[in-house]
Amino acid sequence: MTVFATLFGAWFALSAFAQAPLPAQLPPPLPYPHTPAPTPQTPPEYPAMELDRIVSPIALYPDPLLAQVLAAATFSDQIPEAARWADEHHSFAGPALTQAVAADQLPWDPSVQALLPFPSVLDMMASAMPWTQELGNAFLAQRAEVMDAVQRMRQAAANFGYLRSNAQITVTSGPYIEILPVNPVFIMVPYYNPAIVFVAPRPAFGVATAISFGYGVSMGTWWGPWGWGASRFEWGTHTVIIADRPWGRTWANRVGYLHPFPVPRYEHRAPEQHRPEPRSQRERDSQWRGRLANEEHRRR
Repeated sequence: MTVFATLFGAWFALSAFAQAPLPAQLPPPLPYPHTPAPTPQTPPEYPAMELDRIVSPIALYPDPLLAQVLAAATFSDQIPEAARWADEHHSFAGPALTQAVAADQLPWDPSVQALLPFPSVLDMMASAMPWTQELGNAFLAQRAEVMDAVQRMRQAAANFGYLRSNAQITVTSGPYIEILPVNPVFIMVPYYNPAIVFVAPRPAFGVATAISFGYGVSMGTWWGPWGWGASRFEWGTHTVIIADRPWGRTWANRVGYLHPFPVPRYEHRAPEQHRPEPRSQRERDSQWRGRLANEEHRRR
């Protein structure tokens, strides 16, 4: 318990209140003040406990979504604008959304564009940029250690009874814990509190309710060029597959490396082709709580 209190700090104050209902939005943990900031010449070196803290908000994401989030975090400077675009175009879905991406000639890396169907995920990342930068830097410099941290957190959640297969996901055990969507083209976004799911439950606490899988997005073949349907982990070799190719971006080659996505890359964004319609507060709150809100905007 002392170790986890060190990891997550104030988050564990939440679990002291009988593991009560969660707030509408859970911010990722702030960076440790004693962690040296990386420089262009010196990559970061996060110890295992800090990596556990860094990955805790996303460790229980299904593998395809987790892979995309890790890749996108390496372009952290592009996240805020992408989050704004996703919010303003949230009422697009399926092929209509990929057509909007193409029409606007979005200049962000395809790994960032891959998260546009998930405005709540991009919003989380944009609202906690110090954490997003940490996550991206850690993945660039310590990919194997980041993957090991994910496995440690998953193992803890499974051991305490929180992480288990259900109607939305399949949790496979063995030397490595995989979390896969039951329907491969429907990606669920879990909602959980790291202050709860990585520690032993209090007596009589319903562990089955600690992780919500009420919100998901259909990712059909139209999203294939961005890697959906062909992104996964090979845990034993610490390999991340994005768009059916090993992700090769590291701290050393981060300036010049371009992952081979089969989508066009644009240097400049085209004029906006659509009327911006940000999510309502009710829609935002529903997605933060892992629920699918009724769409309040209609495209004409």
